[in-house]
Amino acid sequence: MVRLEGAGAQIAAGSVKGLLITAQLLFIIFGAILLLNTLRESGALKIIRDAFTRITPDRRIQVIIIAWLFGSFIEGSAGFGTPAAVCVPLLVALGFPALVAGMMIQCTPVSFGAVGTPILVGVKNGLDTNDLELLHGIGAKVAVLHAACGLLVPLLVVAVMTRFFGKNKSFAEGLRVWPFAVFAALAMIVPYLIVAQFLGPEFPSLLGALIGLAIVVPAAKAGFLQPKDTWDFPDKSEWDADWIGTIEIKDSPARAGFGLARASAPYLFIALLLVVTRVESIGLKKILTAEGITSFKWLNMFGSGVDSISIAPLYVPGAIFVIVSAVTFFLHRMDVPSYRRAWGDSLRTTAAASVALVFTVPMVQVFLNSGGGGALLDAMPKVLAGGVASAVGDAWPMFATFIGGIGAFVAGSNTISNMTFAQFQWLVAEKIGVSPQWVVALQAVGGAAGNIICIHNIVAANAVVGLVGREGAVIRKTFWPFVYYAGVSGCLGYAIVWHSQKGWLNLGSALLALTLVGMVWFAARQLRRRD
Repeated sequence: MVRLEGAGAQIAAGSVKGLLITAQLLFIIFGAILLLNTLRESGALKIIRDAFTRITPDRRIQVIIIAWLFGSFIEGSAGFGTPAAVCVPLLVALGFPALVAGMMIQCTPVSFGAVGTPILVGVKNGLDTNDLELLHGIGAKVAVLHAACGLLVPLLVVAVMTRFFGKNKSFAEGLRVWPFAVFAALAMIVPYLIVAQFLGPEFPSLLGALIGLAIVVPAAKAGFLQPKDTWDFPDKSEWDADWIGTIEIKDSPARAGFGLARASAPYLFIALLLVVTRVESIGLKKILTAEGITSFKWLNMFGSGVDSISIAPLYVPGAIFVIVSAVTFFLHRMDVPSYRRAWGDSLRTTAAASVALVFTVPMVQVFLNSGGGGALLDAMPKVLAGGVASAVGDAWPMFATFIGGIGAFVAGSNTISNMTFAQFQWLVAEKIGVSPQWVVALQAVGGAAGNIICIHNIVAANAVVGLVGREGAVIRKTFWPFVYYAGVSGCLGYAIVWHSQKGWLNLGSALLALTLVGMVWFAARQLRRRD
Protein backbone atom coordinates (compact mmCIF):
# COMPACT_ATOMS: atom_id res chain seq x y z
CA MET A 1 0.00 0.00 0.00
CA VAL A 2 1.31 3.44 -0.95
CA ARG A 3 1.85 5.68 2.07
CA LEU A 4 2.46 9.38 1.72
CA GLU A 5 3.21 11.86 4.47
CA GLY A 6 1.33 14.86 5.88
CA ALA A 7 -0.35 17.26 3.45
CA GLY A 8 0.71 15.16 0.46
CA ALA A 9 -1.35 12.22 1.72
CA GLN A 10 -4.38 14.45 2.33
CA ILE A 11 -4.20 15.99 -1.14
CA ALA A 12 -3.67 12.64 -2.86
CA ALA A 13 -6.51 10.98 -0.95
CA GLY A 14 -8.88 13.90 -1.56
CA SER A 15 -8.01 13.89 -5.27
CA VAL A 16 -8.60 10.14 -5.63
CA LYS A 17 -11.87 10.36 -3.75
CA GLY A 18 -12.90 13.23 -6.02
CA LEU A 19 -12.06 11.25 -9.16
CA LEU A 20 -14.14 8.30 -7.93
CA ILE A 21 -17.08 10.63 -7.27
CA THR A 22 -16.56 12.13 -10.74
CA ALA A 23 -16.72 8.67 -12.29
CA GLN A 24 -20.01 8.02 -10.49
CA LEU A 25 -21.45 11.35 -11.63
CA LEU A 26 -20.35 10.79 -15.22
CA PHE A 27 -21.96 7.35 -15.22
CA ILE A 28 -25.27 8.95 -14.16
CA ILE A 29 -24.92 11.70 -16.77
CA PHE A 30 -24.04 9.22 -19.52
CA GLY A 31 -26.97 6.96 -18.71
CA ALA A 32 -29.45 9.85 -18.63
CA ILE A 33 -28.20 11.32 -21.90
CA LEU A 34 -28.14 7.87 -23.53
CA LEU A 35 -31.81 7.28 -22.72
CA LEU A 36 -32.70 10.75 -24.00
CA ASN A 37 -30.80 10.20 -27.27
CA THR A 38 -32.31 6.73 -27.64
CA LEU A 39 -35.81 8.22 -27.42
CA ARG A 40 -34.87 10.92 -29.91
CA GLU A 41 -33.49 8.43 -32.42
CA SER A 42 -36.50 6.14 -32.05
CA GLY A 43 -38.93 9.00 -32.71
CA ALA A 44 -40.47 8.79 -29.25
CA LEU A 45 -39.69 12.42 -28.38
CA LYS A 46 -41.57 13.63 -31.47
CA ILE A 47 -44.63 11.61 -30.45
CA ILE A 48 -44.49 13.03 -26.92
CA ARG A 49 -44.18 16.55 -28.34
CA ASP A 50 -47.12 16.07 -30.70
CA ALA A 51 -49.23 14.88 -27.76
CA PHE A 52 -48.57 18.18 -25.96
CA THR A 53 -49.72 20.22 -28.97
CA ARG A 54 -53.18 18.67 -28.74
CA ILE A 55 -53.82 19.65 -25.12
CA THR A 56 -54.59 23.39 -25.49
CA PRO A 57 -53.77 26.29 -27.85
CA ASP A 58 -53.18 28.72 -24.93
CA ARG A 59 -49.45 29.37 -24.62
CA ARG A 60 -49.77 30.14 -20.90
CA ILE A 61 -51.15 26.70 -20.20
CA GLN A 62 -48.67 25.02 -22.56
CA VAL A 63 -45.67 26.53 -20.80
CA ILE A 64 -46.94 25.44 -17.37
CA ILE A 65 -47.42 21.85 -18.52
CA ILE A 66 -44.14 21.60 -20.43
CA ALA A 67 -41.71 23.76 -18.42
CA TRP A 68 -43.13 23.06 -14.94
CA LEU A 69 -44.50 19.50 -15.07
CA PHE A 70 -42.77 17.75 -17.97
CA GLY A 71 -39.53 19.63 -17.21
CA SER A 72 -39.77 18.55 -13.58
CA PHE A 73 -40.24 14.94 -14.65
CA ILE A 74 -37.16 15.07 -16.90
CA GLU A 75 -35.21 16.76 -14.09
CA GLY A 76 -36.31 14.10 -11.62
CA SER A 77 -35.28 11.25 -13.89
CA ALA A 78 -32.16 12.66 -15.54
CA GLY A 79 -31.07 16.06 -14.18
CA PHE A 80 -27.73 17.63 -15.22
CA GLY A 81 -29.25 20.03 -17.76
CA THR A 82 -31.37 17.46 -19.62
CA PRO A 83 -34.61 19.46 -19.08
CA ALA A 84 -33.05 22.14 -21.26
CA ALA A 85 -32.09 19.57 -23.90
CA VAL A 86 -35.65 18.16 -23.95
CA CYS A 87 -38.01 21.03 -23.12
CA VAL A 88 -36.30 23.88 -24.97
CA PRO A 89 -36.54 22.23 -28.42
CA LEU A 90 -40.07 21.11 -27.55
CA LEU A 91 -41.19 24.68 -26.79
CA VAL A 92 -39.51 26.10 -29.89
CA ALA A 93 -41.10 23.40 -32.05
CA LEU A 94 -44.49 24.44 -30.61
CA GLY A 95 -43.92 28.03 -31.76
CA PHE A 96 -42.37 29.69 -28.71
CA PRO A 97 -39.60 32.26 -29.28
CA ALA A 98 -36.22 30.66 -28.66
CA LEU A 99 -35.36 33.27 -26.00
CA VAL A 100 -38.45 32.31 -23.97
CA ALA A 101 -37.53 28.64 -24.18
CA GLY A 102 -33.99 29.34 -23.03
CA MET A 103 -35.33 30.88 -19.81
CA MET A 104 -37.42 27.91 -18.76
CA ILE A 105 -35.00 26.17 -16.42
CA GLN A 106 -36.34 24.43 -13.32
CA CYS A 107 -35.64 25.19 -9.67
CA THR A 108 -38.14 23.34 -7.44
CA PRO A 109 -37.36 19.80 -8.71
CA VAL A 110 -33.59 20.31 -8.95
CA SER A 111 -32.69 19.25 -5.39
CA PHE A 112 -34.11 15.80 -6.20
CA GLY A 113 -32.92 15.72 -9.82
CA ALA A 114 -31.33 12.66 -11.37
CA VAL A 115 -33.09 10.51 -8.76
CA GLY A 116 -31.80 12.47 -5.79
CA THR A 117 -28.18 12.99 -6.86
CA PRO A 118 -27.80 16.51 -5.30
CA ILE A 119 -28.70 14.99 -1.91
CA LEU A 120 -27.39 11.43 -2.21
CA VAL A 121 -24.11 12.42 -3.89
CA GLY A 122 -23.74 16.15 -3.20
CA VAL A 123 -24.80 16.43 0.46
CA LYS A 124 -23.64 12.88 1.26
CA ASN A 125 -20.08 13.54 0.11
CA GLY A 126 -20.09 17.12 1.35
CA LEU A 127 -20.84 15.88 4.87
CA ASP A 128 -18.82 12.68 4.34
CA THR A 129 -21.59 10.55 5.80
CA ASN A 130 -23.24 7.22 5.05
CA ASP A 131 -26.17 7.94 7.36
CA LEU A 132 -29.16 7.47 5.04
CA GLU A 133 -31.57 8.47 7.80
CA LEU A 134 -29.79 11.81 8.08
CA LEU A 135 -29.95 12.34 4.30
CA HIS A 136 -33.64 11.37 4.31
CA GLY A 137 -34.29 13.93 7.07
CA ILE A 138 -32.46 16.68 5.18
CA GLY A 139 -34.35 15.76 1.99
CA ALA A 140 -37.70 16.02 3.80
CA LYS A 141 -36.79 19.52 5.02
CA VAL A 142 -35.64 20.51 1.53
CA ALA A 143 -39.04 19.46 0.18
CA VAL A 144 -40.88 21.64 2.73
CA LEU A 145 -38.87 24.72 1.75
CA HIS A 146 -39.29 24.02 -1.96
CA ALA A 147 -43.03 23.49 -1.57
CA ALA A 148 -43.45 26.93 -0.01
CA CYS A 149 -41.45 28.71 -2.73
CA GLY A 150 -42.43 26.50 -5.67
CA LEU A 151 -46.13 27.20 -5.23
CA LEU A 152 -45.75 30.45 -7.22
CA VAL A 153 -43.14 29.33 -9.75
CA PRO A 154 -45.59 28.38 -12.56
CA LEU A 155 -47.33 31.75 -12.18
CA LEU A 156 -44.00 33.62 -12.22
CA VAL A 157 -42.95 31.78 -15.39
CA VAL A 158 -46.17 32.78 -17.15
CA ALA A 159 -46.13 36.39 -15.91
CA VAL A 160 -42.53 36.92 -17.04
CA MET A 161 -43.38 35.39 -20.43
CA THR A 162 -46.39 37.64 -21.07
CA ARG A 163 -44.56 40.74 -19.80
CA PHE A 164 -41.49 40.42 -21.99
CA PHE A 165 -42.80 38.47 -25.00
CA GLY A 166 -46.47 39.40 -25.28
CA LYS A 167 -47.92 41.93 -27.69
CA ASN A 168 -49.18 44.08 -24.80
CA LYS A 169 -46.08 43.61 -22.58
CA SER A 170 -48.40 42.88 -19.67
CA PHE A 171 -47.88 41.05 -16.38
CA ALA A 172 -51.66 40.98 -15.98
CA GLU A 173 -52.21 38.67 -18.95
CA GLY A 174 -50.03 36.10 -17.23
CA LEU A 175 -51.48 36.65 -13.77
CA ARG A 176 -54.97 35.89 -15.11
CA VAL A 177 -54.14 32.18 -15.18
CA TRP A 178 -53.40 32.16 -11.44
CA PRO A 179 -56.13 29.59 -10.58
CA PHE A 180 -54.75 27.08 -13.09
CA ALA A 181 -51.12 27.92 -12.21
CA VAL A 182 -51.69 27.32 -8.48
CA PHE A 183 -53.65 24.14 -9.28
CA ALA A 184 -50.77 22.84 -11.44
CA ALA A 185 -48.26 23.75 -8.71
CA LEU A 186 -50.25 21.89 -6.05
CA ALA A 187 -50.77 18.86 -8.32
CA MET A 188 -47.00 18.38 -8.35
CA ILE A 189 -46.03 19.73 -4.92
CA VAL A 190 -48.46 17.71 -2.76
CA PRO A 191 -47.26 14.26 -3.96
CA TYR A 192 -43.70 15.66 -4.05
CA LEU A 193 -43.94 16.46 -0.32
CA ILE A 194 -45.50 13.11 0.57
CA VAL A 195 -42.90 11.14 -1.38
CA ALA A 196 -40.03 13.12 0.21
CA GLN A 197 -41.35 12.31 3.69
CA PHE A 198 -41.92 8.59 3.15
CA LEU A 199 -39.73 7.35 0.27
CA GLY A 200 -36.63 9.53 0.49
CA PRO A 201 -34.69 11.90 -1.79
CA GLU A 202 -34.69 9.77 -4.95
CA PHE A 203 -38.33 10.06 -5.95
CA PRO A 204 -39.99 13.42 -5.06
CA SER A 205 -39.45 15.18 -8.41
CA LEU A 206 -39.85 12.04 -10.51
CA LEU A 207 -43.11 10.81 -8.97
CA GLY A 208 -44.44 14.26 -8.05
CA ALA A 209 -44.20 15.44 -11.67
CA LEU A 210 -45.57 12.16 -13.03
CA ILE A 211 -48.62 12.36 -10.74
CA GLY A 212 -48.97 16.07 -11.56
CA LEU A 213 -49.03 15.35 -15.29
CA ALA A 214 -51.67 12.66 -14.78
CA ILE A 215 -53.86 15.22 -12.95
CA VAL A 216 -53.20 18.41 -14.90
CA VAL A 217 -53.21 17.22 -18.53
CA PRO A 218 -56.83 15.92 -18.46
CA ALA A 219 -57.87 19.06 -16.54
CA ALA A 220 -56.25 21.27 -19.18
CA LYS A 221 -58.00 19.40 -21.99
CA ALA A 222 -61.31 20.00 -20.19
CA GLY A 223 -60.59 23.73 -19.78
CA PHE A 224 -60.59 23.47 -15.97
CA LEU A 225 -59.80 26.79 -14.17
CA GLN A 226 -58.64 28.42 -17.42
CA PRO A 227 -59.49 31.99 -18.49
CA LYS A 228 -61.98 32.47 -21.31
CA ASP A 229 -59.46 34.19 -23.58
CA THR A 230 -56.67 32.31 -25.37
CA TRP A 231 -53.26 33.99 -25.20
CA ASP A 232 -50.65 33.72 -27.95
CA PHE A 233 -47.46 35.44 -28.99
CA PRO A 234 -47.64 38.21 -31.59
CA ASP A 235 -47.13 37.23 -35.22
CA LYS A 236 -43.57 36.12 -35.97
CA SER A 237 -43.11 39.13 -38.25
CA GLU A 238 -43.35 41.32 -35.11
CA TRP A 239 -40.79 39.40 -33.04
CA ASP A 240 -37.54 41.07 -32.04
CA ALA A 241 -34.51 39.63 -33.78
CA ASP A 242 -33.06 38.66 -30.39
CA TRP A 243 -35.97 36.29 -29.76
CA ILE A 244 -35.13 33.98 -32.64
CA GLY A 245 -32.40 31.32 -32.63
CA THR A 246 -30.32 30.16 -35.57
CA ILE A 247 -30.94 26.43 -35.22
CA GLU A 248 -33.92 24.64 -36.71
CA ILE A 249 -35.35 21.98 -34.39
CA LYS A 250 -35.34 18.55 -36.04
CA ASP A 251 -36.57 15.17 -34.89
CA SER A 252 -36.15 11.65 -36.14
CA PRO A 253 -39.39 10.66 -37.89
CA ALA A 254 -41.87 8.69 -35.80
CA ARG A 255 -42.25 5.06 -36.78
CA ALA A 256 -45.49 3.64 -38.20
CA GLY A 257 -47.93 2.32 -35.59
CA PHE A 258 -45.96 3.96 -32.78
CA GLY A 259 -48.24 5.15 -29.98
CA LEU A 260 -47.82 7.49 -27.03
CA ALA A 261 -47.97 4.62 -24.53
CA ARG A 262 -44.96 2.91 -26.10
CA ALA A 263 -43.14 6.22 -26.57
CA SER A 264 -43.38 7.11 -22.87
CA ALA A 265 -42.96 3.56 -21.52
CA PRO A 266 -39.16 3.86 -20.97
CA TYR A 267 -39.67 6.62 -18.38
CA LEU A 268 -42.23 4.47 -16.59
CA PHE A 269 -39.70 1.61 -16.61
CA ILE A 270 -37.16 3.99 -15.03
CA ALA A 271 -39.58 4.88 -12.24
CA LEU A 272 -40.46 1.22 -11.64
CA LEU A 273 -36.85 0.00 -11.57
CA LEU A 274 -35.80 2.81 -9.24
CA VAL A 275 -38.56 1.97 -6.80
CA VAL A 276 -37.89 -1.79 -6.72
CA THR A 277 -34.13 -1.28 -6.28
CA ARG A 278 -34.47 1.40 -3.57
CA VAL A 279 -37.22 0.05 -1.31
CA GLU A 280 -35.44 -1.96 1.40
CA SER A 281 -38.21 -4.54 1.94
CA ILE A 282 -38.00 -5.83 -1.65
CA GLY A 283 -34.42 -7.03 -1.10
CA LEU A 284 -32.77 -5.98 -4.38
CA LYS A 285 -30.97 -3.08 -2.74
CA LYS A 286 -29.12 -5.42 -0.38
CA ILE A 287 -27.98 -7.57 -3.31
CA LEU A 288 -26.85 -4.63 -5.47
CA THR A 289 -24.86 -3.03 -2.65
CA ALA A 290 -23.43 -6.19 -1.09
CA GLU A 291 -19.81 -5.63 -0.07
CA GLY A 292 -17.35 -7.78 -2.00
CA ILE A 293 -19.90 -8.77 -4.66
CA THR A 294 -21.04 -5.59 -6.38
CA SER A 295 -19.57 -2.96 -4.06
CA PHE A 296 -16.13 -1.95 -2.81
CA LYS A 297 -14.51 0.81 -0.76
CA TRP A 298 -10.87 1.87 -0.27
CA LEU A 299 -10.27 2.60 3.42
CA ASN A 300 -7.59 4.93 4.79
CA MET A 301 -6.21 5.92 1.40
CA PHE A 302 -2.41 6.50 1.48
CA GLY A 303 -2.55 6.38 5.28
CA SER A 304 -4.37 9.74 5.36
CA GLY A 305 -7.44 8.60 7.30
CA VAL A 306 -9.64 9.52 4.30
CA ASP A 307 -11.88 6.76 2.92
CA SER A 308 -13.08 6.54 -0.65
CA ILE A 309 -16.78 6.51 -1.48
CA SER A 310 -18.54 3.15 -1.55
CA ILE A 311 -18.87 2.16 -5.20
CA ALA A 312 -21.73 -0.11 -6.29
CA PRO A 313 -21.89 0.18 -10.11
CA LEU A 314 -25.14 -1.77 -10.50
CA TYR A 315 -26.89 0.39 -7.90
CA VAL A 316 -25.97 3.74 -9.46
CA PRO A 317 -28.91 5.20 -11.47
CA GLY A 318 -26.71 5.27 -14.55
CA ALA A 319 -26.89 1.46 -14.74
CA ILE A 320 -30.70 1.60 -14.75
CA PHE A 321 -30.67 4.20 -17.52
CA VAL A 322 -28.39 2.02 -19.66
CA ILE A 323 -30.56 -1.06 -19.06
CA VAL A 324 -33.73 0.82 -20.00
CA SER A 325 -32.01 2.24 -23.08
CA ALA A 326 -31.22 -1.34 -24.19
CA VAL A 327 -34.83 -2.37 -23.55
CA THR A 328 -36.00 0.63 -25.59
CA PHE A 329 -33.92 -0.54 -28.55
CA PHE A 330 -36.12 -3.63 -28.76
CA LEU A 331 -39.36 -2.04 -27.56
CA HIS A 332 -39.21 0.70 -30.20
CA ARG A 333 -37.81 -1.67 -32.85
CA MET A 334 -34.84 0.57 -33.60
CA ASP A 335 -32.23 -0.19 -36.22
CA VAL A 336 -28.58 -0.62 -35.26
CA PRO A 337 -27.27 2.58 -36.97
CA SER A 338 -29.78 4.73 -35.03
CA TYR A 339 -28.85 3.13 -31.73
CA ARG A 340 -25.16 3.49 -32.54
CA ARG A 341 -25.72 7.22 -33.13
CA ALA A 342 -27.42 7.49 -29.73
CA TRP A 343 -24.37 5.93 -28.05
CA GLY A 344 -21.92 8.08 -30.01
CA ASP A 345 -23.74 11.34 -29.22
CA SER A 346 -24.02 10.37 -25.54
CA LEU A 347 -20.33 9.55 -25.23
CA ARG A 348 -19.40 12.89 -26.81
CA THR A 349 -21.73 14.82 -24.49
CA THR A 350 -20.39 12.99 -21.43
CA ALA A 351 -16.81 13.64 -22.51
CA ALA A 352 -17.57 17.36 -22.75
CA ALA A 353 -19.07 17.34 -19.24
CA SER A 354 -16.08 15.46 -17.84
CA VAL A 355 -13.66 18.30 -18.61
CA ALA A 356 -15.11 20.47 -15.85
CA LEU A 357 -16.01 17.70 -13.39
CA VAL A 358 -12.66 15.92 -13.46
CA PHE A 359 -10.99 19.05 -12.04
CA THR A 360 -13.81 20.55 -9.96
CA VAL A 361 -14.82 17.54 -7.86
CA PRO A 362 -11.27 16.54 -6.76
CA MET A 363 -10.64 20.20 -5.84
CA VAL A 364 -13.78 20.17 -3.68
CA GLN A 365 -12.65 16.99 -1.92
CA VAL A 366 -9.21 18.47 -1.21
CA PHE A 367 -11.02 21.49 0.26
CA LEU A 368 -13.21 19.28 2.46
CA ASN A 369 -10.33 17.03 3.59
CA SER A 370 -7.80 19.81 4.19
CA GLY A 371 -7.55 19.38 7.98
CA GLY A 372 -4.68 17.77 9.82
CA GLY A 373 -1.38 17.41 7.99
CA GLY A 374 1.96 18.23 9.55
CA ALA A 375 0.74 21.53 11.02
CA LEU A 376 -2.45 19.94 12.44
CA LEU A 377 -4.55 22.81 11.10
CA ASP A 378 -8.36 22.78 11.00
CA ALA A 379 -10.06 21.99 7.69
CA MET A 380 -10.95 24.98 5.54
CA PRO A 381 -14.75 24.64 5.98
CA LYS A 382 -14.33 24.76 9.77
CA VAL A 383 -12.18 27.90 9.62
CA LEU A 384 -14.63 29.60 7.25
CA ALA A 385 -17.59 28.61 9.43
CA GLY A 386 -16.01 30.23 12.47
CA GLY A 387 -15.39 33.47 10.58
CA VAL A 388 -18.92 33.60 9.14
CA ALA A 389 -20.56 32.85 12.49
CA SER A 390 -18.64 35.75 14.07
CA ALA A 391 -19.48 38.18 11.26
CA VAL A 392 -23.15 37.36 10.56
CA GLY A 393 -24.36 35.54 13.67
CA ASP A 394 -28.01 34.67 14.10
CA ALA A 395 -29.02 36.04 10.68
CA TRP A 396 -27.04 33.37 8.80
CA PRO A 397 -30.03 31.23 7.70
CA MET A 398 -31.21 34.14 5.51
CA PHE A 399 -27.85 34.10 3.71
CA ALA A 400 -27.40 30.33 3.47
CA THR A 401 -29.57 30.00 0.35
CA PHE A 402 -27.58 32.65 -1.50
CA ILE A 403 -24.34 30.76 -0.81
CA GLY A 404 -25.93 27.66 -2.36
CA GLY A 405 -27.13 29.71 -5.33
CA ILE A 406 -23.74 31.30 -5.94
CA GLY A 407 -22.15 27.84 -5.75
CA ALA A 408 -24.53 26.52 -8.43
CA PHE A 409 -24.04 29.66 -10.55
CA VAL A 410 -20.27 29.18 -10.58
CA ALA A 411 -20.00 25.37 -10.57
CA GLY A 412 -22.94 24.74 -12.91
CA SER A 413 -24.45 22.12 -10.62
CA ASN A 414 -26.55 21.90 -7.47
CA THR A 415 -24.71 18.65 -6.69
CA ILE A 416 -21.28 20.33 -6.75
CA SER A 417 -22.58 23.31 -4.78
CA ASN A 418 -23.89 20.96 -2.07
CA MET A 419 -20.69 18.96 -2.08
CA THR A 420 -18.65 22.14 -1.62
CA PHE A 421 -20.69 23.94 1.01
CA ALA A 422 -22.73 21.33 2.95
CA GLN A 423 -20.06 20.83 5.62
CA PHE A 424 -19.47 24.58 5.85
CA GLN A 425 -23.22 25.20 6.34
CA TRP A 426 -23.43 22.44 8.96
CA LEU A 427 -20.55 23.93 10.96
CA VAL A 428 -21.96 27.47 10.81
CA ALA A 429 -25.29 26.13 12.14
CA GLU A 430 -23.49 24.48 15.06
CA LYS A 431 -21.60 27.70 15.79
CA ILE A 432 -24.80 29.80 16.02
CA GLY A 433 -26.76 27.07 17.84
CA VAL A 434 -29.47 26.12 15.32
CA SER A 435 -30.42 22.87 13.57
CA PRO A 436 -27.64 21.91 11.12
CA GLN A 437 -30.10 19.83 9.09
CA TRP A 438 -32.27 22.86 8.36
CA VAL A 439 -29.29 25.00 7.36
CA VAL A 440 -27.95 22.28 5.03
CA ALA A 441 -31.49 22.05 3.60
CA LEU A 442 -31.34 25.81 2.93
CA GLN A 443 -28.03 25.23 1.13
CA ALA A 444 -29.65 22.60 -1.10
CA VAL A 445 -32.65 24.83 -1.87
CA GLY A 446 -30.38 27.76 -2.68
CA GLY A 447 -28.33 25.56 -4.98
CA ALA A 448 -31.52 24.57 -6.80
CA ALA A 449 -32.59 28.22 -7.11
CA GLY A 450 -29.16 29.00 -8.55
CA ASN A 451 -30.01 26.62 -11.35
CA ILE A 452 -32.09 29.33 -13.06
CA ILE A 453 -29.12 31.70 -13.29
CA CYS A 454 -26.50 28.95 -13.71
CA ILE A 455 -24.26 29.87 -16.66
CA HIS A 456 -23.70 26.22 -17.58
CA ASN A 457 -27.45 25.52 -17.93
CA ILE A 458 -28.25 28.75 -19.75
CA VAL A 459 -25.41 28.21 -22.23
CA ALA A 460 -26.65 24.65 -22.82
CA ALA A 461 -30.26 25.78 -23.31
CA ASN A 462 -29.25 28.62 -25.63
CA ALA A 463 -26.94 26.40 -27.65
CA VAL A 464 -29.77 23.96 -28.40
CA VAL A 465 -31.77 26.70 -30.16
CA GLY A 466 -28.93 28.80 -31.57
CA LEU A 467 -28.84 31.66 -29.03
CA VAL A 468 -25.15 31.42 -28.14
CA GLY A 469 -23.87 34.82 -27.00
CA ARG A 470 -27.23 35.98 -25.62
CA GLU A 471 -26.89 34.44 -22.19
CA GLY A 472 -26.88 37.90 -20.57
CA ALA A 473 -30.38 38.59 -21.89
CA VAL A 474 -31.62 35.40 -20.20
CA ILE A 475 -29.88 36.07 -16.87
CA ARG A 476 -31.32 39.61 -16.74
CA LYS A 477 -34.81 38.07 -16.81
CA THR A 478 -34.14 35.14 -14.46
CA PHE A 479 -32.13 37.04 -11.82
CA TRP A 480 -35.16 38.41 -9.96
CA PRO A 481 -36.97 35.04 -9.84
CA PHE A 482 -33.73 33.69 -8.29
CA VAL A 483 -33.75 36.49 -5.69
CA TYR A 484 -37.40 35.70 -4.91
CA TYR A 485 -36.71 31.98 -4.48
CA ALA A 486 -33.53 32.30 -2.42
CA GLY A 487 -34.89 35.23 -0.40
CA VAL A 488 -38.25 33.69 0.50
CA SER A 489 -36.75 30.30 1.37
CA GLY A 490 -34.05 32.01 3.46
CA CYS A 491 -36.62 34.02 5.43
CA LEU A 492 -38.73 30.90 5.92
CA GLY A 493 -35.67 28.97 7.10
CA TYR A 494 -34.80 31.73 9.56
CA ALA A 495 -38.34 31.67 10.94
CA ILE A 496 -38.23 27.87 11.34
CA VAL A 497 -34.82 27.52 12.99
CA TRP A 498 -35.38 30.34 15.51
CA HIS A 499 -39.10 29.89 16.25
CA SER A 500 -38.55 27.97 19.50
CA GLN A 501 -36.24 30.64 20.98
CA LYS A 502 -37.68 33.82 19.43
CA GLY A 503 -41.21 32.79 18.47
CA TRP A 504 -42.72 33.15 15.01
CA LEU A 505 -42.71 36.96 15.30
CA ASN A 506 -39.06 37.19 14.36
CA LEU A 507 -37.09 38.88 11.58
CA GLY A 508 -37.52 36.04 9.08
CA SER A 509 -41.30 35.90 9.62
CA ALA A 510 -41.61 39.67 9.25
CA LEU A 511 -39.61 39.78 6.01
CA LEU A 512 -41.50 36.80 4.64
CA ALA A 513 -44.85 38.41 5.43
CA LEU A 514 -43.77 41.71 3.86
CA THR A 515 -42.59 39.92 0.72
CA LEU A 516 -45.83 38.01 0.30
CA VAL A 517 -47.97 41.09 0.99
CA GLY A 518 -45.92 43.02 -1.57
CA MET A 519 -46.38 40.32 -4.19
CA VAL A 520 -50.15 40.20 -3.61
CA TRP A 521 -50.35 43.99 -3.82
CA PHE A 522 -48.35 44.02 -7.05
CA ALA A 523 -50.49 41.28 -8.61
CA ALA A 524 -53.74 43.04 -7.64
CA ARG A 525 -52.43 46.33 -9.04
CA GLN A 526 -51.50 44.71 -12.36
CA LEU A 527 -54.90 43.03 -12.68
CA ARG A 528 -56.72 46.31 -11.89
CA ARG A 529 -54.70 48.10 -14.55
CA ARG A 530 -55.69 45.45 -17.08
CA ASP A 531 -59.37 45.84 -16.18
